[in-house]
Amino acid sequence: MAYRIAGIDVHKKMLAVVVADVASEGAYQFERRKFATTPEQLRGLAAWLAEQQVEEVVMESTAQYWKPVWETLERYWQPVRRQMEGCGPMRGKLHLAQAQSNRGPRGRKNDFADGERLLKPLVAGELILSFVPEPEQRLWRTVSRKKLPLTRQRVRLQNQLDSLLEEAHIKLSSRISDLLGITGRRIVDALAKGVSNPAALAALADPNIKATPEQLAEALSAAAELNPVYRRLLKMHLTELSLVEAQILQWEKELAGLLQPHQDAVQRLAEVPGLEADSAQQIIAEVGPTAARGRNDQRTRTRVFLQGPLRSNERV
Repeated sequence: MAYRIAGIDVHKKMLAVVVADVASEGAYQFERRKFATTPEQLRGLAAWLAEQQVEEVVMESTAQYWKPVWETLERYWQPVRRQMEGCGPMRGKLHLAQAQSNRGPRGRKNDFADGERLLKPLVAGELILSFVPEPEQRLWRTVSRKKLPLTRQRVRLQNQLDSLLEEAHIKLSSRISDLLGITGRRIVDALAKGVSNPAALAALADPNIKATPEQLAEALSAAAELNPVYRRLLKMHLTELSLVEAQILQWEKELAGLLQPHQDAVQRLAEVPGLEADSAQQIIAEVGPTAARGRNDQRTRTRVFLQGPLRSNERV
């Protein structure tokens, strides 16, 4: 009985698709066709695969270019294939191969050959396949991962702000632990606005900090002769910081809204010592809501959190 599998070599503008009956004896006989990556052409690919009665599809995880191909086949080819009579457990299955496991000989790049090379190791079980979650979870990941570079950018801006203050002989970070905390923000904002009296700047500090007003005034003594250029630079840093923090807050709200139906799982995972709701949301976005569905004891939840991501070989 025929069992046809398609291999797709993915490029930014073009797809090289090969189809072969892997149940036939002897060497595979390939049918080859190229498609563009426009939405219309991708829907044409889905229709052609259905016409060819393809049971499974394997493609290479080329940068982000595989995603539109995957999502189109998931929407237009997979349901059609699964609704056909006699559908087995693997029919309509999409596979994503890690590119490293499908490398051809150096200097012998050939699009159709790369597609053919996907089929043979897939049948032999030699490809390294990536786990691709459901569309809903993929959206969670997109939102969660957009926040990470913004968080890193905030840390970078904080370090640059500290460096600028040190260059201006303002030793504020030697007296307070968090330059972007309540006290630090008040003082730096006042410096940017032109306040030059060290005692007046020290008076802006929160009364609960460890440093005394005298110590703060001493650390800020250079403010009396601060070059106006430094004040303008501080103002630009604060403006950029405010923008980044507003974007981080927006991404957090977006993710919280998407995970609202799974709020119970978020709350249960947030009970693990060292985690808060924000961290729990990011973990669930990566591993799915089932990560927090173990027994309601701390040891089980901690084990799920630690072992889940480490045991996965996914790269998407």
